[in-house]
Amino acid sequence: MDASADHRRPALWLVPLLVAVIQVAGSTGMRHHRGPELAPLTWFGFVLLLAGPLMLLARYRHPCPVLLAVTAITATYVLAGFGPGPVFLSLVVAFVRAATVCPRWWTYPLPLIGWAAAWVIPWLAGRPRPPLEAIGGLGAWLLVLVAIAEGLRQRRSVVEARRLRQDAMASAARSERQREATAARLAIARELHDVLAHSLSMINVQSSVALELLDKQPERAGPALAAIKDASRQAISDVHSLVTALRAEGGEPTAPTPGIADLDGLLGPARATGLTVTTTVTGSPRTLPAVIDVAAARIVQESLTNVVRHSTATTAAVTVDYTASRLSVAVDDNGTPRGSTSAGGSGITGMRERARALGGSFSAGRVPGGGFSVRAGLPIDESAYPS
Repeated sequence: MDASADHRRPALWLVPLLVAVIQVAGSTGMRHHRGPELAPLTWFGFVLLLAGPLMLLARYRHPCPVLLAVTAITATYVLAGFGPGPVFLSLVVAFVRAATVCPRWWTYPLPLIGWAAAWVIPWLAGRPRPPLEAIGGLGAWLLVLVAIAEGLRQRRSVVEARRLRQDAMASAARSERQREATAARLAIARELHDVLAHSLSMINVQSSVALELLDKQPERAGPALAAIKDASRQAISDVHSLVTALRAEGGEPTAPTPGIADLDGLLGPARATGLTVTTTVTGSPRTLPAVIDVAAARIVQESLTNVVRHSTATTAAVTVDYTASRLSVAVDDNGTPRGSTSAGGSGITGMRERARALGGSFSAGRVPGGGFSVRAGLPIDESAYPS
């Protein structure tokens, strides 16, 4: 326990002060009533009466050493001939405190030792032994003292267990908040990549075409520049829509892109670069849960972006297959890698994360004979995505 916190507790000094008053006043009063039966209190007796309460000031920080010290002080007081009396109050307070925090095997034998000492000390001091009734009453009170200490120990254990449970719950809540924050950051990073990478890749390809045509065939540079204008306008619109979605209270970062059903809108930017994209739709197209629609559209869009950026392909085929419980998309191209493909991109990683987050499957890789193939299967569970 912190020392500064100890000193702010009124019980720290109020209890020793009260014990000191009772011990001094009680021991002095006993001598007025019992007269010469008890040895008069000397300065040494008063020191011992005050030493016990003084030691109690350290009972919270050092309970076991305080108990030993108070026991020694009390024994010295009795052996010095000052007799029993309120001096035992310091010992009771020290024992109760130590017994609640120190090992039982160390503290609980002390009452038994004290009970035995009630027989031995008078014999050492040359006084008659106390009657059996007094010894029996002392034993009963010592048992009560041990019971009180055990009750306080059990209460302390319950309070400590409750505190540990609360700390564990708070730690779990912090971990959950951190997990949610990490998931949110990953979602935002994935959305930004999907929104910007596609448009900027198209702008990069079209600007290269425009630069090449400006030198050789300037009259044919117009369509490439128009495509750059359209892609940049779309990128600005996409970023604005994404920021709006992220700022919406309780809103999830949603994708401001055409859904998988709008293949013409989805494939338009890739076709504007000169890539020939064919489509095949099988099954019965229908309205999909928004998260499935967005994920499928993003996977197709990112796959075509990779074709434009990293491949020499001139054609790509997009296949969409609707079944009762699954939506499958595939993107295949006929190209080979263009130069040394950078390994630092996160497009395939983002597609895989989208598919796995929905409990789906994802694969991507080169196929024998040239070309690259992307496959994703997304389970459709209408009950899991309420409208």
